[in-house]
Amino acid sequence: MEIKNDRKGAIKKLKLLTFGSKSNVDTFRAKLDEGFKTVFLPNGVERTEYKYANTVCDILAPEIYSSNRIMLYIHGGSFVGGSRAAYASFCASLATKCFCRVVVPEYRLAPAFPFPAANEDIQNVFKALFTEEQIACSLNAEQGTKPQLPEIIVAADSSAAPIACSLIFNLRERYRSCIKRVVLFSPWLDVSECSKLIQTKKISDEVMSGDVLRKSSSIYTYESNTSSPMVSPLLAGDEALKNFPPVYIQMGEKEILLDDAKEFAGNLREAGNECVLDVWPDMMFMFQMADEFLHESHLALDKIGKIVTDGTGGSSVVQIENKPRLEHSLRSEA
Repeated sequence: MEIKNDRKGAIKKLKLLTFGSKSNVDTFRAKLDEGFKTVFLPNGVERTEYKYANTVCDILAPEIYSSNRIMLYIHGGSFVGGSRAAYASFCASLATKCFCRVVVPEYRLAPAFPFPAANEDIQNVFKALFTEEQIACSLNAEQGTKPQLPEIIVAADSSAAPIACSLIFNLRERYRSCIKRVVLFSPWLDVSECSKLIQTKKISDEVMSGDVLRKSSSIYTYESNTSSPMVSPLLAGDEALKNFPPVYIQMGEKEILLDDAKEFAGNLREAGNECVLDVWPDMMFMFQMADEFLHESHLALDKIGKIVTDGTGGSSVVQIENKPRLEHSLRSEA
């Protein structure tokens, strides 16, 4: 029997990820954590706490994983919220689908720690993670053989997308060459004063709005900084985008953020990089995190797993591949 989607339930939950003009920082953080945290992780994933470069992180390890593959997941939360606890279930599902360990840093948040505190934390975590994984690969190599290089996936959602891009902009080739793919969910790519989403007062979809972008970015940093590629990656030039790792962007068809994603994908391709934009019909902002309400959430993570494990990212063109399900389609009965 096919499970019916609960769209209203999904939207109500996903709105917990957005910080608007009427939000209070402490209340927002508490509601986000309460809405997404779970006591038991799915699929027998084990969670351990570890410090990379003085930043506390969760390491989520599925029962079966590739020893040389690891994902660094930078959580969203409108620059001011989100936590390891809130993202544990979602990242545990990613760990299972991608057959890899997932590291989730508890990086510093605005307003107490505005830009570039989060960028600094993530960069330090990445370098420490890279070093430890490189050592592990050397120790695991058979005598007389060249050790494998670690395979690192950098993933981020919403407001964390600029932090992920900033990380890569600042990395030397030695580090960057080990990033096999960048995975972005519903990325915020332009919060500058020139953005049409910032300029237009009443622009919104079912979950996101221009108000959320304006309020969150104003707490995150000064307006003069919002035009920096470190905050608005859509404004990065060809030189900054040169030799960017392959990018896979997954988002919903109904998002106000979609036009920015299309432009960013085009910029990456023009700079000679691979970028696949995977758009899901009739889906909303961060639909992947509403798996108890939406069947598509599970299918989307299945697809991410295939991308990471098989490397089947498709060609470097914008792709809209996901067909809406037919309510009365023929299917075999068990």
